[in-house]
Amino acid sequence: MYPIPPITQALMLVCTGMFCLVYLVPGIGPWLALWPLGSGAFQPWQLVSYGLLHGDMLHLALNMFGMWMFGSELERLWGGKRYLQFLLAGLLTAAATQLVVTGITGSMAPTVGASGALFALLLAFGMLFPNRIMVPLFPPIPMKARTFVMVFGGIELLMGIFSRGSIAHFAHLGGMLGGWLMIRYWRGQSPFGSSRRR
Repeated sequence: MYPIPPITQALMLVCTGMFCLVYLVPGIGPWLALWPLGSGAFQPWQLVSYGLLHGDMLHLALNMFGMWMFGSELERLWGGKRYLQFLLAGLLTAAATQLVVTGITGSMAPTVGASGALFALLLAFGMLFPNRIMVPLFPPIPMKARTFVMVFGGIELLMGIFSRGSIAHFAHLGGMLGGWLMIRYWRGQSPFGSSRRR
């Protein structure tokens, strides 16, 4: 196993530290979570700070596992600066998508978690290593990374449409969109067309 690169390691430690801090100082969580625009509790810093919080131990463990699994290799490939830019793009587009969804649905529930940035990493991994064989935890069926991304994206879309649970499925899709747009930008491609910038 390669050592965890510095930024991925730091983010994993910060998220874990924030998880502990929220339980020690309960008032911090609501101040940093992403609140809907109509709630009266929204603040600009929440567009980033929500990604450092997690709802429970399982939420934290799954996101940190995904960050280690996908983020470590992408950080080694891109370097720290580009890796941070990419994470921020996924985090911000996930937040923006969630604000639009809560505005449409009228939900006043806050959002927490690094899942939007994680789904951006997942998409990047599938785009850059499409033929890499992966075995997800569930179901444990070997599949190519490209297939893995499409399956998870499809599941998130269906869950976002039909599920009434507390998981922000459209924020996950927003993170994937942000990651896709960032890669196209780096490649010199227009956002939603095939032409290249000159």
